[in-house]
Amino acid sequence: MRIPAELDAQRRLGADWARWLDGLSARTDALLGEWRLVAVGEPMHGYASIVVPVRTDDGGEAVLKVGFDGSVDTEQEHLALQYWAGDGAVRLFRADPARRALLLERLTTRDLSDEWDLYACEVVAQLYSRLHRPAPPRLRRLSDALRGWLDAMAADASHMPVPRRLIDRALAHGRDFTADPACDGRIIHGDLHYENVLAAERSPWLAIDPQPLSGDPHFEVAPLLWNRWEEMVGYLAPSIRRRFDTVVNAAMLDEDRAREWVVIRMVLNVHWAVQDAARMNRSLDDGERDWITRCISVAKAVQR
Repeated sequence: MRIPAELDAQRRLGADWARWLDGLSARTDALLGEWRLVAVGEPMHGYASIVVPVRTDDGGEAVLKVGFDGSVDTEQEHLALQYWAGDGAVRLFRADPARRALLLERLTTRDLSDEWDLYACEVVAQLYSRLHRPAPPRLRRLSDALRGWLDAMAADASHMPVPRRLIDRALAHGRDFTADPACDGRIIHGDLHYENVLAAERSPWLAIDPQPLSGDPHFEVAPLLWNRWEEMVGYLAPSIRRRFDTVVNAAMLDEDRAREWVVIRMVLNVHWAVQDAARMNRSLDDGERDWITRCISVAKAVQR
């Protein structure tokens, strides 16, 4: 199996990524053989996975997804897909969690990227109502994850290129959320943005690529604000607020709670970028600095 060059470039992220990429061709080929699949198209990829269009031994169409095995974010993807059972999300046919392998329903390649952004926000809000069902007890809890994220960020706060007031706000409200019973309890996707919603024959739009948690539905809003960024250049803050208002109103979310989760997620994103650079013993690159500027802009735009 040929690994797409853009995916192979993730070696820059560290030794765990290089190890996974070194074995990815062999792992994918082994799964094709064991699951009696035939590759029928060029492999696609996400940030941390290869996706191969396949034909099953009964002639059906599917895709084989093999993900990066060094991330806790996707290790329970199969659990969420099992519980959703195709309602609002891609169907799961088979899984090997140890190898981060999923055999999935084949959808179209059309996503929400070319739709009017406010319509796209409404589509995502409608998916929330289908996906945010009671979480199974095995699913990792958002409050537990958040507690660790905040502790690590607090330790590095003096090294983060973020206004201190934003860091303090994220820490204060984040710690309030960790003690709030409503922080956990519903299956949340975790990364539901325009490119993670695909058109399908059986349903107009379905979610893919969850990073699931037992969490708070208000956590979901932020990715809609940091994606499709170029469209908002020139009228940035009003566009961010318009998207925020659209999804909050369509999903009937609490505006203040959603706002605080956006600020928390944006500041955490900055911390993770700083952590990545420090782990590789290098300075922030231009792409990371642009990303940090984007995160700060979103956090400022949603504030009253």
